[in-house]
Amino acid sequence: MFEKALTGSKRYWIWIFVLLAVIGAGFLAYLKQYEYGLGLTGMSRDVSWGFYIGQFTFMVGIAASGVMLVLPYYLHHYKKFGRLVILGEFLAISAVIMCMLFIFVDLGQPKRVMNVMLHPTLNSVMFWDMVVLMGYLVLNVIIGWTVLGSERKGTPPPGWIKPLIYLSIAWAPSIHTVTAFLYAGLPGRHFWLSAIMAARFLSSAFASGPALLIILALIIRKLTKFDPGKEAIQSLGKIVTYFMLTSVFFLGLEFFTAFYSNIPSHMASFKYLYAGLDGHNQLVPLMWISTILAVVSIVLLINPKFRENEKILALASVAVFFSLWIDKGFGLVIGGFIPNMFEGVTEYWPTQPEMMISMGVWAIGLLVLTVLYKIAITVKEEVEL
Repeated sequence: MFEKALTGSKRYWIWIFVLLAVIGAGFLAYLKQYEYGLGLTGMSRDVSWGFYIGQFTFMVGIAASGVMLVLPYYLHHYKKFGRLVILGEFLAISAVIMCMLFIFVDLGQPKRVMNVMLHPTLNSVMFWDMVVLMGYLVLNVIIGWTVLGSERKGTPPPGWIKPLIYLSIAWAPSIHTVTAFLYAGLPGRHFWLSAIMAARFLSSAFASGPALLIILALIIRKLTKFDPGKEAIQSLGKIVTYFMLTSVFFLGLEFFTAFYSNIPSHMASFKYLYAGLDGHNQLVPLMWISTILAVVSIVLLINPKFRENEKILALASVAVFFSLWIDKGFGLVIGGFIPNMFEGVTEYWPTQPEMMISMGVWAIGLLVLTVLYKIAITVKEEVEL
């Protein structure tokens, strides 16, 4: 089926070449980082995780969100998701690939990643994070490709695929839960030391992932002859609504715990992010943009009349996506490092090479997604004809 990705319109090939150009620029920036070291980034002794790890954390959530389509379709026989399931599974594949690439570029010596596999440490959360990510990638590749191939042939999927589908349903929440444990398991970082960290991760994932899928589904409908289905998109809109409300509620619980109990170390990170700390306020504008986008999205989504209008739903989905991207990609990771162990503030902002490398990774993910979607949509259009 790969040959279907080798044919397309002029617009399709322009998009492919744009992505390849961005990948090339990102690769050149990475070569510079590889030669010079991570001192080329905005990271420091005090802020040792930056934009790379923030993007990794966010994309794990996008990958995990695929279960919000697979579970209703296969366990509850909600057939309206039939056209969207393959899009969710292929989105998960590209998201996991991006996760791995962000970890790769974050390593000062990339070859040392082999140490995780050659010398596994079973009590290391990082080891289990690698295991669940690799497992989830393999499951989605096998399931997505097999089901699409069967659909192309006009035959039902083979019986052996169902146990793998059920396994993937249980596996999906584990990838973001284990990622949350990377943060919650660090007792020296009070901002992350929360029993609901995994719950916060999953709620934000099940809002941002379906929001992105709504945007992609609407773009696909406009640019191709394939229609993912209005009812399916509206059902995704309801999922985004419920989980965005849950995500904001969980954040409110963290605020209450920190400020009502008056825990200085826990309050400090929130103060830095939303009001500034000791004259340092670099992330305050971003965090308030995230907050405003969250409020706007909830107002638009919670009203059925607004949500049923696809233009408003698209706007709300964009607001959800960027609100949570800021919250996870900047606030969560960087806020945990401020203040440092000596109550000092070392601010962080990604450098130009860091941003170029990150854009290169995003371009790789979009290239993989474009190719997979081209194959899936072409097969579905042929089947329907």
